[in-house]
Amino acid sequence: MPESVKYFVHESAYVDQPCNIGEGTKIWHFCHVMKNAEIGAGCNIGQNVNIDGGVVVGNNVKIQNNVSLYTGLIVEDDVFLGPSCVLTNITNPRSQVSRRKLYEKTILHRGATVGANATIVCGIELGRYCFIAAGAVVTKDVPDYALMIGTPARQAGWISRHGIRLSKPDSKGVMICAESGYRYKETEPGVVRCLDLDEEQPLPPDKAVGRISYDWFKEQSGN
Repeated sequence: MPESVKYFVHESAYVDQPCNIGEGTKIWHFCHVMKNAEIGAGCNIGQNVNIDGGVVVGNNVKIQNNVSLYTGLIVEDDVFLGPSCVLTNITNPRSQVSRRKLYEKTILHRGATVGANATIVCGIELGRYCFIAAGAVVTKDVPDYALMIGTPARQAGWISRHGIRLSKPDSKGVMICAESGYRYKETEPGVVRCLDLDEEQPLPPDKAVGRISYDWFKEQSGN
């Protein structure tokens, strides 16, 4: 690759031009990035990932193996897409009916996690830092910080920016993240906000490295 290129592409991957790829991004085995795709800086794109033209991927996005991103999808910064999760762009596909100009927009907002084998039906938005459990099927918009499980997905509570299920609210309605100590509150019905860090701010360095396994949190909560 030319020295001017500041990202890595494995020799087995195809990157069609023109496209925009940010500095430090890594594109691994058997991937295909189609022309007019936009990928931010510091992303990690695992094996056998397809990114269509017109897809927009932000910075520091992690895409695990066997994921296809189709035209109409917007993936904001810090999103995590688990192995073999499914994203679509037409609600009512038919092989005999061309709907190439009718692709539906799906937005995965900053910090959202989509678990392994989960399905996100197109035309919806996933809120900031929401968590879609493995195997869930999401058919409607998801609020910020919502924990979604099942088929079809239902909300099972609230989850912190660190991916830890939030405690029950105290007498003041405050929920605590057991890992970070950050406080969260439902400021109005269905709307949760972090009281200690704005949703658009990056995590401080001392909060950006996990040091305790999730098994420990499960033992503490009894779940």
